[in-house]
Amino acid sequence: MFKRIREDVKCVFERDPAARNLWDVFTTYPGVHAIIWHRAAHFLWHKGLKWLARFIATAARWFTGIEIHPAAQIGHRVFIDHGMGVVIGETAEIGDDCTLYHGVTLGGTSWKEGKRHPTLGVRVVVGAGAKILGPIHIGDDARVGSNAVVVKDVPDGKTVVGIPARVVQKTTDKQRKKREEMAQKIGFEAYGVTQDADDPVEKAIYSLLDHVQAQDERLAQLSQEIERLGGARVDMQLPKLDDVVLEPDDPEQAAHLHVVAESKHTDSK
Repeated sequence: MFKRIREDVKCVFERDPAARNLWDVFTTYPGVHAIIWHRAAHFLWHKGLKWLARFIATAARWFTGIEIHPAAQIGHRVFIDHGMGVVIGETAEIGDDCTLYHGVTLGGTSWKEGKRHPTLGVRVVVGAGAKILGPIHIGDDARVGSNAVVVKDVPDGKTVVGIPARVVQKTTDKQRKKREEMAQKIGFEAYGVTQDADDPVEKAIYSLLDHVQAQDERLAQLSQEIERLGGARVDMQLPKLDDVVLEPDDPEQAAHLHVVAESKHTDSK
């Protein structure tokens, strides 16, 4: 028992750069307190003292803001960081060296008896606010993005994001080079985001770049074929996405815009 507690405290000190020392972790980290209370409640649960186990779990929830059913199985060196709002169901299983952030739910989707909650492999990281629901399996070394809702199994070593959660595919060097060339050609960079990021919005932006790249290649092929058949050469040079100054048709509106521009210029002096 005490060996498990030492492991729990030491793993937090190793993973959290904000931890100053082991005593600080042991006395002030609610995630550590919740795990320690759970170890005791889990022991009593399997000894048949179920009411007492539930009472300890309830007291731990009041003190830490973390709700763990006494029957849940939690492995070695599990780190619940911050912890507020974490809910771990009765038949949930968490492997060794996992990390859960605040607001995580390992919940069920059925009222039927039996396995209702997820199983996490080893070294799984679950981001803040993520919901993993049902008797599904999260593979070893998997990553679950913040606020993701996972309802299907996740393979080993994969990262899932979104609602419902989907596996993030890694970008190949060839894809990365094509995207950079297209971004330079159309004069557009995706606001400094990277292709390897887990944000689904960023992934969507780069998917659009892939689509534009494919269209550009097809148009170039069509242009070459038309020119080969004797047609006029098609200009494939794309305009730059620079700001365009539009002159209004109404003279009064144009004069008004001119006055506004002059006033801003004067104020800037």
